Amino acid sequence: MDTGSIAWGVTATALVLFMTPGVAFFYGGLVKAKSVVSMMMMSFGALGLISVLWILYGFNMSAVGSPLEFAGNPFSDFGMTALASGESANTDLVGAAYGATFAIITIALISGAIADRAKFGSWMIFAGLFATIAYFPIAAWVWGGGWIMNLGTTLFGEDAGIGVIDYAGGTAVHINAGAAALALALVLGKRIGFQKGITKPHNVPLTLLGAAILWFGWFGFNAGAEWLNELANVGLIVVNTVGATAAAIIGWIVVEKFKDGKATSVGAASGAVAGLVAITPACANLTPGWALLLGIVAGAVCAIAVELKFKLGFDDSLDVVGIHLVGGLIGTLYLGFFATETGLFVGGGIEQLAVQAIAAFAVLVYSFIVAFVIGFAIEKTIGFRVKNEDEIAGVDTSVHGEEGYALVD
Repeated sequence: MDTGSIAWGVTATALVLFMTPGVAFFYGGLVKAKSVVSMMMMSFGALGLISVLWILYGFNMSAVGSPLEFAGNPFSDFGMTALASGESANTDLVGAAYGATFAIITIALISGAIADRAKFGSWMIFAGLFATIAYFPIAAWVWGGGWIMNLGTTLFGEDAGIGVIDYAGGTAVHINAGAAALALALVLGKRIGFQKGITKPHNVPLTLLGAAILWFGWFGFNAGAEWLNELANVGLIVVNTVGATAAAIIGWIVVEKFKDGKATSVGAASGAVAGLVAITPACANLTPGWALLLGIVAGAVCAIAVELKFKLGFDDSLDVVGIHLVGGLIGTLYLGFFATETGLFVGGGIEQLAVQAIAAFAVLVYSFIVAFVIGFAIEKTIGFRVKNEDEIAGVDTSVHGEEGYALVD
């Protein structure tokens, strides 16, 4: 492989790794001032733990030899010893590092649903178990030769030219994280005094900074894998990542204006993230015009979806469900209608929509069940939620012994 492609692989890896601190900033600004350290530590804790697990055995689990396999053998190359000494070690290790960044951010995204009320140690146990039982196998299903990757051939044969499209993680990352977030929100229950408007973002500029970092890093997220494809589709991916995200900002703030009377900066930031989520699976398989429409739809629908927690009674603190689960579903299913050549409305049949729907809802159900079982087991044994008095006092001091803002006279 030429050095330019390898350089882009390294750059993309750094960009996606930078997205997890971006999540920390985005989430950190949205919580109470007394919870910002706790919120950001969940992202940095995931960054540390999942990196280690991925190198030890997660990478091994993320590829299978047959669609019938659940996951790869975690001990097939424990610690990447053989990979690091192979003839193609240089490129193989860059690819492994790139894959690690996806695992890290998927776990970090879940934490927003349990802001203000989770124990850090319990979160770390959950993160390790969920990555092992859910993310690593799902990565194998979607990208590593598993059943989702082969679903179109299984159902319609090789000649049909149909396969599940998830270029950068609509199912494996966003539906996966969103479903897990819903499960944990149900396990931990509502914050004290939960109702609409009870908490406001304590630092809006921090949230906007986080959204900006995410958008910046997302070019590595969406276009990064093109280093293995001689950058053949990088132009389309880049313009779609710009266009859908920008359109989603417009979609969100227009709905917000009609719904609440004001377009807010937090709404614009949330709309940008919703657009990024939706374009993730679709970035290489839509023409730019359809990408703009996807952004408008995702921004508007997610702006409405974040209100569901008040109507349905679950406390998803930072709208992981409304943005990542709903946005991921929109982007994944949208391909069934508008994917270039195979979408229902652009010359294809119902087959593309069928495989997109099967993959999306299979991941949703599996991730929800796994997260609920793990979360419930932790809550009933060592406890997942902090004491009520610690929640009221602020989890930063009770869990970490630190304050986000030490004000001095």
